[in-house]
Amino acid sequence: MTTLITNIQELLQVRETSIAKVSGAEMAILPTIKNAFLILKDDLIHDFGSMDNLPEINADTIIDATGKVILPSWCDSHTHIVYAGNREQEFVDRINGFTYEEIANRGGGILNSAKKLNETSEEEIYEQSKVRLEEVMHLGTGAVEIKSGYGLTIEGELKMLRVIKKLAENYPIAVKATFLGAHAFPVDYKDNKAGYIDEIITKMLPEIAQNKLADYVDIFCETGYFSVEETEKIMQAGIEFGLKPKIHVNQFNSIGGIQAGIKFKALSVDHLEIMNPEDIEALKNTETMPVALPSCSYFLSIPYTPAREMIKAGLPLALATDFNPGSTPSGNMNFVVATACIKMKMTPEEAINAATINGAYAMGISETHGSITKGKKANLILTKPISSYYQIPYAFGSNLIESVFLNGEIF
Repeated sequence: MTTLITNIQELLQVRETSIAKVSGAEMAILPTIKNAFLILKDDLIHDFGSMDNLPEINADTIIDATGKVILPSWCDSHTHIVYAGNREQEFVDRINGFTYEEIANRGGGILNSAKKLNETSEEEIYEQSKVRLEEVMHLGTGAVEIKSGYGLTIEGELKMLRVIKKLAENYPIAVKATFLGAHAFPVDYKDNKAGYIDEIITKMLPEIAQNKLADYVDIFCETGYFSVEETEKIMQAGIEFGLKPKIHVNQFNSIGGIQAGIKFKALSVDHLEIMNPEDIEALKNTETMPVALPSCSYFLSIPYTPAREMIKAGLPLALATDFNPGSTPSGNMNFVVATACIKMKMTPEEAINAATINGAYAMGISETHGSITKGKKANLILTKPISSYYQIPYAFGSNLIESVFLNGEIF
């Protein structure tokens, strides 16, 4: 199956040679081709270039993209979209003055979601989650990481990870699974934190590894959740079971989680709303990708990741949604890109790099996703007619997507 797309107003994120990520000043450079063609063969990118150099080709399908822009589909490296029910009442509670921490201390937050998940059948969780996955695919996401973490029991965590696996098998989107048993301490272990950590290490991790249910291990390293010492213990155990760390850090406090993540060669450190100069310094010249979640900051009215300081320091940065029922009930990467520009003062070029090639790096798939490169997956966004790609973050409330290609086919 060969698809030829012609007269593309601008083809974005064109990389002749595959790269892993972009950092610092390089983030402001978004390579493009104007008046371009693109050839897809089966599920891969086969060729591209200027219309002046269009080769003779017998295509099964020809699409005229006059006035339209094509870019790689979004790579959303941090989501929690497998869950049961919702937490809309907590949304109203916050409007009425309760903080995220106060709601959690009253049995809300993660523990509320865990209670609902453990009361809901695996089949029903799958049915609810697939609706959310289909929604984000239509919004241009072509690769997604999904975490467990609302079970907080061995049965609940395995149930979530099986749902993630089923979604990956049934949909044409790249899915990475992350085990987040260390999301919060269950009520039964409120006074026995060491006992719950032992449960994670001696019972959950062996079962997950044996059944190949996760790619990564995650921990919520934060005051009132898991300490740096506890985070390091779980990271070490996860590594021993073949799971690379990707961890939640610096959402409300800077307590040394970033340094712990670097020490254990975490693929990414995510949230980063509170960043001290030493946190930024620690990330320099490492293989760990910092990941910002601006729609979480938007929804909770907490600080935004200091993107300008981090990029000025030469760091890379990825953007993701944090799609979850409590702090970010949205998986719209278009809104994330726009919010990064509006609130974090990232340029459109930086934000698109952060949401494509750097997002792919943050979930370990930059060899196959995140750029227009020959041999990479044909996962693309075709916009409606727009004046330029600046309109994507500028018109933040508009759906500018005409079609989404996944594995070379329109979804």
